[in-house]
Amino acid sequence: MEPTEGEGLVAGVARRVHLVGIGGAGLSGAARILFERGHEVSGSDRAGGRFVNELARLGIDVFVGTGERPALDPAVGLVARSAAVPLDDPDCARALERGLPVLKYGELLGRIAPLGRTLAVAGTHGKTSSAWMLLHALRGVSEALGRGAPAPGALIGGIDRAVGCNALAPRPGGWFAAEACEYDRSFLQLKPAGAIVTNVEADHLDYYGSLDAIVKAFARFAARVQRDGLLVLGSDVPESIEAAVRCEVWRLGHELKVELLGQEHGRFRFRLIGPGWATPRVSLSVPGSFNVDNAALALALAIGHAGRVWHLAPELVAQRAAAALERYLGCERRFESWGMAGGVEVVHDYAHHPTEVRVTLEAARRALPGRPLYVLFQPHQHSRTARFMGEFVESLRGVERAVIADVYGARAHIDAGAPGPEGSSGAEELASRLRRAGVDAVAAGDLTASVAAALERLPGGSALFVLGAGDVEGIRDELIAGLAMRSPELRGSLR
Repeated sequence: MEPTEGEGLVAGVARRVHLVGIGGAGLSGAARILFERGHEVSGSDRAGGRFVNELARLGIDVFVGTGERPALDPAVGLVARSAAVPLDDPDCARALERGLPVLKYGELLGRIAPLGRTLAVAGTHGKTSSAWMLLHALRGVSEALGRGAPAPGALIGGIDRAVGCNALAPRPGGWFAAEACEYDRSFLQLKPAGAIVTNVEADHLDYYGSLDAIVKAFARFAARVQRDGLLVLGSDVPESIEAAVRCEVWRLGHELKVELLGQEHGRFRFRLIGPGWATPRVSLSVPGSFNVDNAALALALAIGHAGRVWHLAPELVAQRAAAALERYLGCERRFESWGMAGGVEVVHDYAHHPTEVRVTLEAARRALPGRPLYVLFQPHQHSRTARFMGEFVESLRGVERAVIADVYGARAHIDAGAPGPEGSSGAEELASRLRRAGVDAVAAGDLTASVAAALERLPGGSALFVLGAGDVEGIRDELIAGLAMRSPELRGSLR
C-alpha cells in the first residue's frame, strides 16, 4: 500500500512511530492511516488477533506476547499507547527514558484528524454504527460533486462489513469521519468542523465518577465544534450540551423529523425531513429502531455540512447521501450473524452497557420473531458490572436462559469499581440476581465453560445472542462447532 498521494506525513507526528497496544480498535486504525501517509510504523501487543494479522500483512512490524520485547528502534521519534496500557509498560518506559513523547491514543487521533475536514461522532451508544453511516453518506455527497471529488476517510472503532477495515485515509481535501470516544476525555483532543452526539448516559464511571461530570465533558466537546460548523444531536441529549455550543444545532424531534414508513423483521424504512430538504425513502439493512436514529443523525450531518461547504442543492445531496447510506451493511460485532447450526441462529453483539443489552434484545425480537432468546453474556469491567447490576438484571429479563461468563477485566490497572478478584465474582452476583428475578441463569466461569453451559440446554429453533465487548468474540468457532456436532446433517450448511 502506497502513501496517499499529495498528503505526505501527518503534521506533528514523527516519521518513525511505535504504537503500544497496536492490536486495539483505535491504534490499529491509526497505524493503517499513518502507514498509508508514509510513516514507518511498528508496535507491540500482548495478544494477536485480526487487527494484528492485518497490520502484519501490510508489512508493519508487531511484537506479540508478554515476553521480553526488543529494544525500541533508535529511529523511533514518537510512541503512542492505548488507554489500557500504563506508563510503566516496557516500551513506554524506554521511550520516556530517551525523552520521547508518549501520547495516548486520543492525542494521536487529534494529530491525525485533519483540521477543518473532521466530522466527529460522539455519544454513549451508537458511535461506531453512526460513524460508518456518516462515511457512507459522505461518499454519496462526493458522488454528487462529480468525477474527481475527494473521497472521504475514517478512523472508527469497529470494522465496517462492506469496507472491510476500521480506517481509511481520506484523499487530499476529503472529509474525515472520526469516532470520538469520551473515555479519558480523549474526544477533547479534536476540533471538528461538525459533530454528532447520539446520546449521553452514565458510563465509564470508573473514570468520571458521576453523570454530571460526563455531561460537562460532552458540553466541552460540543463547544469545540467550529463556529461555522454544525452540531447534530439525538433527541434526548441534555439541553446543557446544546447551550454550550457556538455553532448551529439540529436536533432530532426539532429541526429534524423522522417519518417511519414501515419495517420488515426489525429493519426499518423511513424518510428524514430537515431544514429545507427531505430525503427519499431510506431502507436500512441493519435491524433496530435505534439504527433509525443513528442513520438520521449521520444523514443530517452529511447533508447539512455539504450545504455549508459546497452550497450544493439540498435535494441532490439528500438523494445521493440517502442512496449511499443504504449500502451500509453493518459493523462486525454489531448484531453480527455467526450463522445457523443445529437449528440455532447465533448472533454476536458488542453490547456491554445495560441500555445496549436491552435495545439489542428488543431488536432481536423483531428480527427473529418466534424464536426463543438465549443469551451468553460476558460482562465488561468489574466496576461497570457492580454499578449497573440492577440495570443488567432488567435488561436481561424475558430471555429463556442467561449464561454469564467471567467478567472481562479491561483496563485492569485503573478499574477499581467492584470488590473481589478478577474473575467470576461479578458474574455470580449477576446470575444470582437474575434467578431471584425469575430468569434461568447460571454463572458458568471462563469462556470455555460458558460455551459448554450454553450448549447444554439450547434447543433447536431458538436464537443464541453472544453479548459483550471483551474477548468473547473468540468463542465463535468453538460455539459453532459444538452446535454442529449436535446435528451432523447440518454441518454443511454453516456460513
